[in-house]
Amino acid sequence: MSEIVLTSAAAAALTALAARVGQEVHLSDWQPIMQSRIDAFADATGDPQWIHVDVERARRESPYGAPIAHGYLTLSLHTLLRGLVSSDTPVAPGVKNVINYGLNKVRFPNPVRVDSRIRGRFTLLKVEAVAPNALQITEQYTAEIDGQPKPACIAESVMRLMF
Repeated sequence: MSEIVLTSAAAAALTALAARVGQEVHLSDWQPIMQSRIDAFADATGDPQWIHVDVERARRESPYGAPIAHGYLTLSLHTLLRGLVSSDTPVAPGVKNVINYGLNKVRFPNPVRVDSRIRGRFTLLKVEAVAPNALQITEQYTAEIDGQPKPACIAESVMRLMF
């Protein structure tokens, strides 16, 4: 296999990111998880399970004493919490586009009760060149719950950075 010759922007980003492997690269602000967000996610995904959307039944019958967010809702907030929707917080200088490439592993060790707050903690695990104008990074996404010792979600996300 031939070596990839990177554009100058991609090469500079590779050098900068390689120096940060193993380090925390982003910590988001706290994001409230309200019933309206849970209901909207249930509507969007066709998953109206009572433990998420029936407030009274969840208070009576759920082991959590309240509705909980879908695990996949917590996972879907990755993009927002990582700051990928804001041009003010680029993953690396010169990045023109970030493509969600996939996930290596996902776990949901702790449910998110309604009216909780979560934030994302991101650690860079790996960076590699995949094309002259593209890098692939792997980050660990940890969705922390305010006041809880165990996180809601731990996932390895893979993204392509296009220059």
